[in-house]
Amino acid sequence: MPTSAHLTGAVAALVAVFAIRHIIKTQRHRSTRVRPAEERVLILGASSGLGRTLVKQYTARGAKVCAVARRSEPLDELAKDCGDRCLPFVGDFTDAADMEKLRGQLLRQWDGLDTLHICAGVSAVQPVMALTGIKSSDEDPNVAGVQRAAEIASRATQGNFFGPFIAAVTFIPMIRRTSASPAILLVSSVAAIVPAPTRALYAATKAASLLLFQSLAIEHPEIAFTCVLPATIEGNFRSSAVDADPSEKVDETNKKGLKLEYVASRCAEAVDQGLRGNVVIPWIPYAIAHHLYYIWPLFIERQARKKYNFTA
Repeated sequence: MPTSAHLTGAVAALVAVFAIRHIIKTQRHRSTRVRPAEERVLILGASSGLGRTLVKQYTARGAKVCAVARRSEPLDELAKDCGDRCLPFVGDFTDAADMEKLRGQLLRQWDGLDTLHICAGVSAVQPVMALTGIKSSDEDPNVAGVQRAAEIASRATQGNFFGPFIAAVTFIPMIRRTSASPAILLVSSVAAIVPAPTRALYAATKAASLLLFQSLAIEHPEIAFTCVLPATIEGNFRSSAVDADPSEKVDETNKKGLKLEYVASRCAEAVDQGLRGNVVIPWIPYAIAHHLYYIWPLFIERQARKKYNFTA
């Protein structure tokens, strides 16, 4: 258990981190600004939620936007709402062939790309052992149960890691070659840095892609890599849960989360300013919780159980 001196030191360190972050934030700008009317923006995961809101915000300010989703109906509606500055593309960002086709189309029609937003992903909402289908934490899962859990984990990994990975590998060379101010933004989650019960699979796959993009930022310093880590956002993201129990009716709409327009604006501003690294939304309490976990993990674990009303 940390002593009062340890906790006082921890608080002082967190305050220092916050102050340094504020100072550095004002010094980060894209080396060459792209005029809004000339910016070429690709948004993966545009059928609903944050991606759809970003498409509307970018087209409203005059950018050319390619909106990508797996279903054509929401894209058709989006293109109708946004006008001729919205280029719809039906494709799966986890499919390398789809992404190669998309890259070719952007080269033909736009001669390249300036900004990439990766907003697509999937949710997972069950405790890890529940993925095996067992009802009691004391019961040993059989082979079929373990295989079931592995298959669910594979679907989460496909949507939250391999999709961003394929997008990065596909578009990094083109965006470096064709943009005077290349920027890539990954929509991650606070779950990637603060552990929580019933979100382990989601958190693990989000953390994997987060570290991938942080490493890519080191390998490609000429690209402004930003990772936005929001708390729960309003909308129907839970409907994407790869581990949902089909026998249980789940309310797919969360009306208590962060406002879509607010998070979308923060994403666009981060790109405009050339912010690098993590942008946690909101900073308090989640960024503090992330750092406090290293000092007082039992406290964060207790608070997480309380937040999710979870009983071990």
